[in-house]
Amino acid sequence: MSVVERIQALGPDEKFCSFEFFPPKTDAGFRNLLARLHRMRDLNPLFVSVTWGAGGSTSEKSLELAVTCQQLLGISTVLHLTCTNTNKAIIDDALSRAKAAGIRNILALRGDPPRTREYWTPECSFRTAVDLVRYIRAQYGDYFCIGVAGYPEGHVDGSDGAEQDPKRDLPYLEEKVAAGASFVVTQMFFDADKYVAFEKMVRASPVLKDVVLIPGLMPITTYKVFTRATKLSHASVPAAVAEQLSSAAVDDDQVKKIGVDVLSQLVADVSARSAARGFHFYTLNLERAVAAIVESCPELRGSAARLSRSRASSDPFESDSETSAPNAGKVESVPDSVPLVRDRRVTLAATWDDFPNGRFGDASSPAYGEIDGYGPSLKLEPPEAVAVWGTPQSVADVSRVFIDYLSAKISSLPWVSTELSPETALIQEQLFELNSRGLFTLASQPAVDSCPSSDSILGWGPRNGRIFQKSFVEFFVPKTEWERLLRLMDKDISDKTITYFCGNSKGEITTNMPHKSSQRTAITWGVFPSKEVLQPTVIDRQSFQAWNEEAFGLWLDWARCYAPDSPSYRLLAGIHSDYYLVSIVHNNYLAENALWDTLLQ
Repeated sequence: MSVVERIQALGPDEKFCSFEFFPPKTDAGFRNLLARLHRMRDLNPLFVSVTWGAGGSTSEKSLELAVTCQQLLGISTVLHLTCTNTNKAIIDDALSRAKAAGIRNILALRGDPPRTREYWTPECSFRTAVDLVRYIRAQYGDYFCIGVAGYPEGHVDGSDGAEQDPKRDLPYLEEKVAAGASFVVTQMFFDADKYVAFEKMVRASPVLKDVVLIPGLMPITTYKVFTRATKLSHASVPAAVAEQLSSAAVDDDQVKKIGVDVLSQLVADVSARSAARGFHFYTLNLERAVAAIVESCPELRGSAARLSRSRASSDPFESDSETSAPNAGKVESVPDSVPLVRDRRVTLAATWDDFPNGRFGDASSPAYGEIDGYGPSLKLEPPEAVAVWGTPQSVADVSRVFIDYLSAKISSLPWVSTELSPETALIQEQLFELNSRGLFTLASQPAVDSCPSSDSILGWGPRNGRIFQKSFVEFFVPKTEWERLLRLMDKDISDKTITYFCGNSKGEITTNMPHKSSQRTAITWGVFPSKEVLQPTVIDRQSFQAWNEEAFGLWLDWARCYAPDSPSYRLLAGIHSDYYLVSIVHNNYLAENALWDTLLQ
């Protein structure tokens, strides 16, 4: 059944929930997500959706996950497709394979802004989402139920929200529905008034009065993720909600509790004041917050029960005993060809990765990686990127861009779309010096020995805990300079006082760490009452290898903001070819200046 048919089959007073997932970056993360999906299936989602990376960058993994949800788990699945900067053959292949797998639903999205003429993707005839909607209808008739995006507060490309206005977007939404879209999923919002006004505007349009409209919500898991998501989406936050969350910013458990209350109230408000039949949750591949919201909302408990799937006896998850699963997160020994068995120890399994830290989290977590699930890309359109980062003509100009970011003169880099963490101020002078020497820093942290978890700068996690950190820095470095640094650090590298990963644009990795995929170095950990030691920030080969490819790709994305024969393009493309990406950890967290003294010799 299509999404629209499933909604139409609900009883008059029934409401539904549905979930968005992104394909994990690592094999271990994918296998762990299967167990998580199976547990979340018990929340009776009407459907799940699977994201699609910009330019088709995750096409194979997205298709694999979508087919798994549809066929192995028996959940009605919506496959996202983004069309800009994507070869038409990739779109054709995805549609063909989706149909062969029994997938009936597509969410047609534009994706990143189309590239300038010099960098158009060959054989790409899609410039907007409506182009993709028309194409799918022309090729497949009514087989696919097509959804599109809606923006309760207006759509914005880049960081400038000055022209954000849902009324300005209305003709584009009408065009997409007229072309064949059957349902609309909205961008996340936190203000019920915004959604209610948007729905009223949509229903006033003769073209849109009957379209299925599904509000999209993002659970609040950490304050950092919340602030980044609202910045990227330009979603407004009611003052009372913002005050509640900011007052608990360093207490992750409290943020989660507030988040559940806020989202539950949002569901209640929207349900009472609109015609919404259900809610689509942007899960970020996390489980506990979504489950808590669904369980706390009378509107959603038992949602879609009449349409829940029958549990076939052949289901590989259902056939295993309670004790057959390994500890959550420790799945590297499971063969790729064998599905993970279901782990019924829900509390442990649902919460073992509650404190991931983006790409520095546990690479075996389903939630490892970028928070939006769409993969790395410039968050600015080319004209805005040039306005913010200038037109670099030399390595010194590139250094100046990084130093301007560290000085808060600009708010982002191609690799970083959030403002500096307050703890960066503790090592700011060292970072200034590294960047002035041509070591372009992407991430760093100071050493910390037993800091209270309530500390306004370094704190995180539950109350009454203690925080520890090893000093760490990640940077791009000229190959000759890295060879010099290796000689200076030879003794510390030999005895593992310093551990490192080094990669180039070809994906070749060198390290002094053991060559085991499971070998991890925790660089941040916390000790809390009545909890195991939490390790939200880790470095390992899998995560570095995945990030290395993405990080070098962003040099080329930045370069494409300029004409291909320009000095700026040649400079940035040259750095892509001639630099290393290096991640260094100093393992003696009691020696707070040792790493910086070594690098600045």
